[in-house]
Amino acid sequence: MIERLHFIEQRKQQGLSLVDIQHELNITPHEEIDVQMLRVKMQNLEQDVTFLLERINKQDNKDIEKIKKNVSPESIALMQSLLLLIHN
Repeated sequence: MIERLHFIEQRKQQGLSLVDIQHELNITPHEEIDVQMLRVKMQNLEQDVTFLLERINKQDNKDIEKIKKNVSPESIALMQSLLLLIHN
């Protein structure tokens, strides 16, 4: 699934529309439902990230540094991917 998302991101950057990408992937109706579920989950994650960012912005610098030290590289990669998806 992650590979498919990377492929879609690459094709979007190359200027293809989502309909064209869908045809390339030969997405079946079942997979379209999965995409809808993914969108809902991404919206929920966006709300969670927004909430956390608001809380982090209220913290002092020492607390922010503690938070940064406890975030795994995988979590950082996930957050970066979500930001790219949200803002595209």
